[in-house]
Amino acid sequence: MTTARLVSTSPARLPSTSASPIPRTSLCVVGRAPAFSARALGFSLRLKPSPAMAAAGPPTAHGDSIGSSRIGEVKRVTKETNVHVKINLDGTGVAECSTGIPFLDHMLDQLASHGLFDVYVKAIGDTHIDDHHSNEDIALAIGTALLEALGDRKGINRFGHFTAPLDEAAVEVILDLSGRPHLSCGLDIPTQRVGTYDTQLVEHFFQSVVNTSGMTLHIRQLAGKNSHHIIEASFKAFARALRQATEYDLRRQGTVPRSVFPYSELLSVF
Repeated sequence: MTTARLVSTSPARLPSTSASPIPRTSLCVVGRAPAFSARALGFSLRLKPSPAMAAAGPPTAHGDSIGSSRIGEVKRVTKETNVHVKINLDGTGVAECSTGIPFLDHMLDQLASHGLFDVYVKAIGDTHIDDHHSNEDIALAIGTALLEALGDRKGINRFGHFTAPLDEAAVEVILDLSGRPHLSCGLDIPTQRVGTYDTQLVEHFFQSVVNTSGMTLHIRQLAGKNSHHIIEASFKAFARALRQATEYDLRRQGTVPRSVFPYSELLSVF
């Protein structure tokens, strides 16, 4: 299998509300180069395609190749964490997650199961201090892997919308794979922790995914009193909405789902 290697050596950590030193970050993306501009995310990128990949040309649309898969793989190393993420958008729901944060492992299992994505996450971090750095860097890597797996986004639905109930809790998720990062998170989680997991990290997780994937994401809690139920419903709704957005619309015939054409294309239409 031939691969192209995408390397970033500039800081990519999401700024927090409190000032803190930003560590030097090494980010390695294995596979196709993402269509979304990484420069907007603050990365300095160098693409090194293999001769075989250069000769093969751009990837074909999903319908052109039976059994083709959209896979993103990222290795992210900072002073606090060492993270390896691999996601197959055309998977079967297989999860192999070892983050050092048991509750986050459980949530990533929901992402795989309900999104029908194959999700591999291996992370080692400074969880002896707290879960903040691992939670953030895992999410940043997942967002980057999603970005890579989506490629040119030709033929996808682009939008996703799902409401997931879990007992007394219900959470609605609306998302757009637009290339414009934005998060609106309306969760009201009543307790500070679920197990050892700080519930403040839920919003931070989704913000980090949004920042590196270029996704517009709205999360709205409709009901809920149990913290575990609220968070799990959020991940399930996110997984289902992301599955909708990444699936192919056969009527679109492999075109990019957008409403504004480049000027050159408008000339050919009229």
